[in-house]
Amino acid sequence: MRTALIAGFALTIAASSAPAQPASNPATPAPPAPAVTEDFKPSSLNQPGQAYPQVNSQGYVRFKVNAPDAKAVRATLGLGGRGGTVLTKQADGSWMGTSEGPLDEGFHYYHLNVDGGTFNDPGAQNFYGSIRWESGIEVPAHDADFYAVKDVPHGNVSQILFPSPSTGTHRRAFVYTPPGYDANLKQRYPVLYLQHGWGEDETAWSNQGHANLIMDNLIAAGKTRPFIIVMTYGMTNDARPGTLPSFDVKPFQTVLVNELIPYVDTHFRTLSDQKHRALAGLSMGGFETKAIAPANLDTFSHIGLFSGGSFSLDDVNKTPGFKDKVKLVFVSFGSRELEGGRARAPAGTPRPDPRVESDALKKAGYPSVFYVSQDTAHEFLSWRRSLREFAPLLFRE
Repeated sequence: MRTALIAGFALTIAASSAPAQPASNPATPAPPAPAVTEDFKPSSLNQPGQAYPQVNSQGYVRFKVNAPDAKAVRATLGLGGRGGTVLTKQADGSWMGTSEGPLDEGFHYYHLNVDGGTFNDPGAQNFYGSIRWESGIEVPAHDADFYAVKDVPHGNVSQILFPSPSTGTHRRAFVYTPPGYDANLKQRYPVLYLQHGWGEDETAWSNQGHANLIMDNLIAAGKTRPFIIVMTYGMTNDARPGTLPSFDVKPFQTVLVNELIPYVDTHFRTLSDQKHRALAGLSMGGFETKAIAPANLDTFSHIGLFSGGSFSLDDVNKTPGFKDKVKLVFVSFGSRELEGGRARAPAGTPRPDPRVESDALKKAGYPSVFYVSQDTAHEFLSWRRSLREFAPLLFRE
C-alpha cells in the first residue's frame, strides 16, 4: 500500500482503509517486486546544489544523509509502514536508502529520524505542515502541466497584515491578484477565500498547492474567470488528532467574516456582494468551510470541500435559504480516500458514501458537483486537481 505523510490531518473525514486482502495461496508465491530503474534525479524541491533526495521515473525516492556518528537513520517518507525508509550506513560515513516502492505522484512532507531525534533533511526545502517546518519532496506527476510555470501572464501573491480586534493581534494573509490587476484600475474581481489543512498555515496553498500557477494557467487558457484568492491562517493548530468534536470554529469565523473580509473589500478592488464571494478549504479547512459558509449565506454563495467532508440532504434542508442562495456545492476526494466505498466520520461512525450524498443533492435540484482525483490520497495532488476543477465553476454570470 502506498503511503505518504498526511498533508493536512484528516480531522474532518478520514478515508476508510481498503478491505483486508485475502490470504495468499501458499502454493502461489507472490510476484516479485519490479526492479528499481536507476534513473534517479534530484527532486525539484531540493536546496540549491543538493543532489539528494532523488526520485526516479517509477516514483521511488532515494535518500542520502551525511551523519557519520549516527547509529540509526530513517526517513519518514516511504512504504515501510510507520517506519518509513530505513537508511544504511555507507563506507564514507553517509547513510543511504531507497523507498520500498513508488510513492503517489505529487508533493509529500517528510523528516529524518536520527538516533531518535527529529530533523529536517538538509538537502530539501522546507514547508510548513504537521505544526512544524517539514522537508518536502515532489514526485513528478503525469499531469503536472496544469500547475507548471509557463510563459503566460502571471498574477501576484502579496502578504498583508490585517487588524484582528477579536484576537488582539495583527494577522497575516496572502492575497493572489490575477494577471492584469494592476493594469486596469477600474476592474473589480470576485474573491475566493481558500483555507489550508490541519497543521499547515497561510503559506500552504501558494507554496505546496501552487494555487497561483493553477490560476495563471487556467486564466491564460480562458477556462476560468479571473478572481482574487485570499489565504489566511485558520486557527487550526491548537486542534490535535481526535479533538474535532470539541473544536470551536467560532473564533476563526469571527476573524474571517468580521475582520478579514471587510479589510480585503476595503484594500482590494473586489466585487463585495454575496454572489461574488466563495469559501473553500482542504481537510480541516473543509471542516471550517462546512461550518462557516451555511451559517453565513448572505456572505458566501459558492462552497468547496476538498477532502473535507460532504453535504447531505439533511444538512442543506435544515439550513434556511441554502437552495436559494448557494450557487455551487463542490465536494472532492482522492480516489484512495474513497477505497472501500464509504467514508467515516471522525469518531468512526459510518456515513453514506459522499458520492451518494452529492448525487442526492443534484437530484433534489441543488447545484452539486463531485470530483475524484484518481490514484491520490489525502495529499496535495488531490487538492491541486480539486482547485483546477473548482475554479472554472465559480462566479459564472
